Amino acid sequence: MISLSTECLLFKLLNGESVPLSAGMISVELGGGDPVPCDPDFVQHAAGAVFEYFKHELAREAVTVAEFAGALEKVLMGLGLQGGEGSSGLEQRSFPGADLCGMAAQAGKGFELVFFQHLRQALREQLHQSPDQLRFCGLRDCVKYLTGARRWCPRCQSLRDQIVDFLRSCLSAEAGGVNCCLLLE
Repeated sequence: MISLSTECLLFKLLNGESVPLSAGMISVELGGGDPVPCDPDFVQHAAGAVFEYFKHELAREAVTVAEFAGALEKVLMGLGLQGGEGSSGLEQRSFPGADLCGMAAQAGKGFELVFFQHLRQALREQLHQSPDQLRFCGLRDCVKYLTGARRWCPRCQSLRDQIVDFLRSCLSAEAGGVNCCLLLE
């Protein structure tokens, strides 16, 4: 018997077969006649997160395609995509959000010091509106702008991690018991 790779899950198909797939091998196609207005990378990252949930959080070795699709749909709905009534696919809901690239550009010569002040203020403004979701857009481009990098590099990864950690710590300090989701795109 061949053992399953530690990076794979068995996907049970309707015909009874099981196919081993890693997170990178999963391809997501959203159904419907109209094109879905969302970033394919966004959907791919969500599928990867669902894969990790089944593999590591639930410690599952096998999952049905229907279970996986249902969990992915739930995640996408929670992240601002929803199936509209009478619609044939998912439609993107608009949530107010903060433009990280704009904040980076506003920081001017103060760069990261001023940027983090703007970031905290944007988080406070969104919390003041009592949303279910705090949204920050343009993280990757913002990081590349602040580091002056043309391509993603270890310095970019480090700054990205700092921004995520900063937002998480600000949220826990500022939330005051409010339960909300932090979304970084």
